[in-house]
Amino acid sequence: MSSMSAARSESHAKEMTLREHLKEGPFALAMSSGFFSFFAHTGFMTVLEDEGLLPTRASGSSAGALVMGTWAAGLDAPVLARELDQLERRDFWDPGMGVGLLRGRLFRDRLERLLPSRSFETCRIPVAVSVFEVRTRRTRVLTSGDLGAAIQASCAVPLLFQPVAIDGRSYFDGGILDRPGLAGMPQSEPRVLFHHIGSKSAWRTKLEVPRRPGMVTVVLQDLPRSGPFRLEAGREAFRVARAAMRRALDEKIEDGLVIAA
Repeated sequence: MSSMSAARSESHAKEMTLREHLKEGPFALAMSSGFFSFFAHTGFMTVLEDEGLLPTRASGSSAGALVMGTWAAGLDAPVLARELDQLERRDFWDPGMGVGLLRGRLFRDRLERLLPSRSFETCRIPVAVSVFEVRTRRTRVLTSGDLGAAIQASCAVPLLFQPVAIDGRSYFDGGILDRPGLAGMPQSEPRVLFHHIGSKSAWRTKLEVPRRPGMVTVVLQDLPRSGPFRLEAGREAFRVARAAMRRALDEKIEDGLVIAA
């Protein structure tokens, strides 16, 4: 997409609501990392499904990889929402010796049971998952092979989970260096919808919203902060995100952004 075409597209988008923009043509969807923000991402995704506004390509890191990966594999968002509504800490809490508190076997087993498709190649849309390679200390984008292993690796938060081995290489959480989950989204993709989860961590500086030509970013504010000991807050984050995304669809796009509370 040329810079002139991108400029015209962005100028046109400023005059539209998010709903009108998404109905105008095919779009790709990227979702950021954000610890247990898979609750909020799922609420966001259920609204797109309700409206029949479905992506043709997807990418994500960590929580974003979980939601984008399972959806691309054929798991509709309402089904994932029901799974998360029933989730308890004991379902993934498996401490063991290693570089990280949790072995991740319970997480992987539960994920494998959910995935309608087990490989990238059999997904309903192309999907890219960002992971952090331990040896090189760089982001690597996975687009082929075992989808469950890739999602598990992208969600392997250091210290909480042990690293995940894939083809002889060890990986941690994709959000370490690619927090937006955009590394696997081709620059040639002309229309991208990005769900940005802002950080509430005390040790992070304020995160700037990523920008790129042709991308519209949705920021849903005031989401409850969840975690392994705050799963009920995650369920509330799902409800808040779902309601906010419904409102966001009818908000005007301003400078590539839609902000809704």
